[in-house]
Amino acid sequence: MFFTYLRRELRRRRRAALVVASGLALGIALVIVVNSVSSGMNQAQGKVLESLYGLGTDLTVTKAQERPEDGAAPQRPRFEFKGKEEGEEQSSDRLMVQGFQTLADSTVATVGRQPGVERAVGGLSLVNLKINGEFARGKIQRGQPQPAQPGTGNGGTGGGSGPGDTVTGGGAAFDVDSFTLYGTDVTAPDLGPLTTSTVSQGRTFKTTETDAKVAVVDSAYAQKQGLALGDELTVKGVKFEVIGIATADRGQAAAQVYLPLKQAQTLSASAAEITTIYVKATDSTRIDAVKTAIQKNVTGTTVTTSADLAQTVSGSLDTASDLASNVGKWLSYAVLLAAVLVAGLLTSSAVTRRVREFGTLKALGWTSGRVTRQVVGEALVNGVIGGALGIAVGLAGAYAVTAVSPTLTAELGATGGAFGGGGRGGMIFGGGPAATAAGKTVDIALSAPVSVTTVGLAVLLALGGGLVAGAFGAWRASRLRPADALRRVE
Repeated sequence: MFFTYLRRELRRRRRAALVVASGLALGIALVIVVNSVSSGMNQAQGKVLESLYGLGTDLTVTKAQERPEDGAAPQRPRFEFKGKEEGEEQSSDRLMVQGFQTLADSTVATVGRQPGVERAVGGLSLVNLKINGEFARGKIQRGQPQPAQPGTGNGGTGGGSGPGDTVTGGGAAFDVDSFTLYGTDVTAPDLGPLTTSTVSQGRTFKTTETDAKVAVVDSAYAQKQGLALGDELTVKGVKFEVIGIATADRGQAAAQVYLPLKQAQTLSASAAEITTIYVKATDSTRIDAVKTAIQKNVTGTTVTTSADLAQTVSGSLDTASDLASNVGKWLSYAVLLAAVLVAGLLTSSAVTRRVREFGTLKALGWTSGRVTRQVVGEALVNGVIGGALGIAVGLAGAYAVTAVSPTLTAELGATGGAFGGGGRGGMIFGGGPAATAAGKTVDIALSAPVSVTTVGLAVLLALGGGLVAGAFGAWRASRLRPADALRRVE
């Protein structure tokens, strides 16, 4: 009897049922789309961060920035040229630590012993700068001699320069060649900046090549320099065989040249020194606890997590993420709430128009509870229909966003710490390792993945909306008295 009467009533009031279901569908569809886009934003931010510090890295540890003493000039690179004959080529080749600050490589073991740390590996970020050129002497063209001063003993002529003397010719012409280099721990190939790239040609380092003269180069740098597999790359006069060419998964590569850590330390005169420690936590929920433990037990260091770095991301990705997380979610829930309220009012209004009907049913023996269940059942069916429509529209909207894949731009600002242990292709000498990541721009294609949780939320919202709408009408129906209802004339 319940289902028969339910079917008949929904058929009689198809227009009202469609309005209620459509309102709920709109709200639920917005919730699905906004939640899916927000999830896509989080994934995009994750990809941006992975492009900086690599897969598997939860934290990085670097030497804390040291303030120069009062009156002391900040450390800068110095180049020395030995005196040579005019026209003879001058050359200076420097391999410098980025930021001029290093940690002892024993710090890696100290960090690895902290509670919650699964693995820790060190790396050395360097810049190779080579300057070649020559000086040419200028020639002095004598002008009007300066008159002799009384009592100087000069007769008015001499070897001094006069006010009309000029220098012609001379000068210097130098070529500057630079590239960023990263010394990687080859015994841990799955952790560190090299994981931000995929070896597209050749191979990566073997775990036994800790002191081998081999190199992996970035594909863009290889193309620029005309390097291919098997070619030789010279660094500080030492030749390395190119065994692999890596392509950055997105954005710029962490470095242009990768060498075994021991070789990088030897070439840069940085024995037993590193610039960055890459840390993997045992559990993602313990990252903050690991950060606190390292800060407490390893002094003189700066610890940076992906969450810290995410706060520096700007650009269209950050703007869109804020809109989706704040305005979008509140708007979708506001629309859904309005739809539920409208559904409740329509259901209550329908009960008012059905006063004689419910009064007759009560006179025939229906209890108030049965009338209430009938009203709630009708509203619940409307909610299920609206939920089904909303899920379908929401899935279609999420698919459309993924199909279009709008491109968003993320720009990383500087932090107080040090993600991005490698350079980005420029000459960075100061400011600490964080400066290497500053200003990096990454383009990310936006997607809108729909999770089972989102669909489950939509189902709950649909059922909840139907129940709330039914509650409005059920409250009105339960208060009807048969005598009063039969006296009403529609």
